[in-house]
Amino acid sequence: MIEIDSKQKRAWAEVDLDALTANYHTVRGALAPSVRLCCVIKANAYGHGALTLARLYQSLGADFLAVSNIEEALEVRLARVSLPLLILGYTPPACAPLLAEHNLSQCVFSLDFAEELAHYARAAGVTVKIHLKLDTGMGRIGFPVRSEEERRLHLPEIERAATLPGLVREGIFTHFASADEGESGRAFTKEQLAAFLAVTEALARRKICFPLRHAANSAAIFDYPEAALDMVRAGIVLYGLPPSDAVVSCPSLTPALTLRTVVDLVKEIRAGETVSYGRTFRAEKTMRVATLPIGYADGLWRRCGNGLLSVRLRDGFAPLLGRVCMDQCMADVSELPRAAAGDLVTVYGNGGLSVGELAARCGTIAYELLCALGERIPRVYRREGKIVSVFDRILPAYAKGR
Repeated sequence: MIEIDSKQKRAWAEVDLDALTANYHTVRGALAPSVRLCCVIKANAYGHGALTLARLYQSLGADFLAVSNIEEALEVRLARVSLPLLILGYTPPACAPLLAEHNLSQCVFSLDFAEELAHYARAAGVTVKIHLKLDTGMGRIGFPVRSEEERRLHLPEIERAATLPGLVREGIFTHFASADEGESGRAFTKEQLAAFLAVTEALARRKICFPLRHAANSAAIFDYPEAALDMVRAGIVLYGLPPSDAVVSCPSLTPALTLRTVVDLVKEIRAGETVSYGRTFRAEKTMRVATLPIGYADGLWRRCGNGLLSVRLRDGFAPLLGRVCMDQCMADVSELPRAAAGDLVTVYGNGGLSVGELAARCGTIAYELLCALGERIPRVYRREGKIVSVFDRILPAYAKGR
């Protein structure tokens, strides 16, 4: 059994720091020396633990970090991580003094937002670093610039936003919608890059330049090297997973996270008896069933039941029976006669089904399963096979190490 505090031996995620380090160097090795690397740690670093990973990437020499919102940014800053930090989404403009105080860079996606942010910055006597966001085809936030007509229409707004007193131009960026779609996404990705460059070049002709132009996400880092520009934003590849199976040039990566639990009870059920809510599973014969203390409140989706997921237990696999409950699930251990209470169970990851395989079975992507990992799942960090720290958001007093 893994040697962690007994209070954490219900369900936990093991995170391999050696794998994360190797993935970081793989990404860095794909870039020219002049290209900066921004490590995306939003959504609790895709479930891996934002604080530990922010410190790791800082120690490895990352140039930038990126998060989704100001709450995530402040969590990192209050942990004394000093790397440049970009907020990719919305922040209430009234938070301008907070952005300045903590040296946070803010995404700016419309003239109205830019003017309001600048107003609050000037009122507080501060300046805020900004990265202008251009919508070249993603259809989310950003100045719309996909077509020539849109560029003509919105270029004056972009110019105005970039020159407002109280705001400091640090970057300009876009996000690719289909860089991970292989050949089927190539034409549209190239259109997006061309639109982005058209705007930055038009601004440069007006003497409006940005230290950092960035467009490449995880997929584009490998399939579109021409999109590297001044900086790339690496997300899922840092955590050891390809953005999709369609990425043409993705190198070998090592998944870093394994979800574990234990058996808390093994019992026998008879033919005709049912398991879990809705009685969707009915035994056709006498069976041995193990109950596991992990459920959808921990991030193990309800739909993973009824045989969709088979967990690794001792020397075999045990399919889940019935629906996954909020806090528990049940597995068929009839073919594993030595299964007993206290046994270690691999839900997915090292030794079990990969998170990518489980995501495919669930009709989703690995990102979603990883981001679903709940706060009551402690993160146990390993280096060279040994535990070096534990982070527990609910019981931080039990965290060990950094």
